[in-house]
Amino acid sequence: MKRRLLLMATGALALGGTACSASPGVRGEPGYKVSVEQLQQAVARRFPRRYPVVRGLLDIDVQAPRLRLLPELNRLGCAMVVQAVGPALGRSYAGEFDLDFALRYEASDRTLRAHHLRVNSLYFAGLPPGPAELLNAYGPALAEQTLHEVVLHQLRPQDLALPDGLGLEPGSITVTPQGLLIGLVAKPLR
Repeated sequence: MKRRLLLMATGALALGGTACSASPGVRGEPGYKVSVEQLQQAVARRFPRRYPVVRGLLDIDVQAPRLRLLPELNRLGCAMVVQAVGPALGRSYAGEFDLDFALRYEASDRTLRAHHLRVNSLYFAGLPPGPAELLNAYGPALAEQTLHEVVLHQLRPQDLALPDGLGLEPGSITVTPQGLLIGLVAKPLR
């Protein structure tokens, strides 16, 4: 046990000077920082996108989300400009989709992903009541389709080489006012 603590302490000191932007975590453990700018760039690469609501009759075009940090909830929020289009409407309607989500680390590909999505609002100015009700009913499913498990960041093998060698792995993900802090914790003993 003492040897494991010594390795973690050594790892924390060593990580302080690496390129992975390590810093003390919220509870004192070493960590890896990801800025909101890095997150925004990663998610912007996956948009714009079109999603069918009623195939052939009504689609939603979704622009890149504008991310916001919600440290008090340990979540990320996002607002997306959307456009409802299709023969069922007769013309297009601009709107906004607002939601927030938690994050999880996927070890198999070293990614941070959105999960536990919560829809806050879906609004279209001037949209007739029938299509508005349809879109509100499909809002949560559209959110799932749009952002569920979206990759927000991928750690490179070299980012984890030193922690891995010291017996550490990504643990908690904390949303801070500056970005994300991925805590590094001791790997389970095998």
